[in-house]
This record gives sequence, structure tokens and C-alpha cells, in this order.
Amino acid sequence: MLTGPVLVYDGDCAFCTTSVFFAKERLRPRCEISQWQATDLDALGVSQERAEYELLWVTPHGAVHGGAQAVAKLLMSVGGGWAVLGALISLPPTRWIAHGVYRVIAGNRDRMPGGTAACALHENRR
Repeated sequence: MLTGPVLVYDGDCAFCTTSVFFAKERLRPRCEISQWQATDLDALGVSQERAEYELLWVTPHGAVHGGAQAVAKLLMSVGGGWAVLGALISLPPTRWIAHGVYRVIAGNRDRMPGGTAACALHENRR
């Protein structure tokens, strides 16, 4: 069983890695951070397909939050004003907007600053 939450990201994607590094260094979230390629996904109850598709926040009790909701959980773990922003992202209608923004960014992460061809999602996953 996990002792704390785990943030799982795509370590092959330069944009994802840069974003997670920024969060780790500047925001200091209260979680373990792991690239899915070096993570025992089965132990977390997560499929490789899902880990390739979106950022994941896995709680010690096994709840999995993906995409914008993983970002919201990360922000809430930081505390202060970031926690307020995370809470807002978790509530409708902001939740729906955040989901759409996340999908646009994730679907185009190879085109984002720092992104490379390795960042591109498979065409059927966009």
C-alpha cells in the first residue's frame, strides 16, 4: 500500500517532464513523482494505456484521478492559493473547462514549448 499520493507522468515527453520538474521545484507538491516508464503500474492499478494518455494522481487508497483532475490534486497538495485554484478546477463548470483545456494541451504536447516528436500522442489517442 502507498504511504502517500503518486503523480505519474510520461517521462519520454519533454513537455511533460519540463512541466513536472517545474511543479516539483517551484510548487513542491506533497507527493511522490514518477515517470510511468519506471513505475509498477500494476501495483498502482493503472493501465499503461491510461498512463500514456494523461497525467495521473494515484491516492494511497487506490483512487486514480487523470488529466485536469490530476493537476487539481497536485495543486491542492501544495496548499495556500494553489490549493484554492486546485479546488476550483475540481468543481463544475470550471472542471469541464479545465478538462477541455487539458485535452487540447495533451493532444498537442509535441507542439508545446519544449515538446518534441516523442511527445506526440498516438493519433487514435488525441
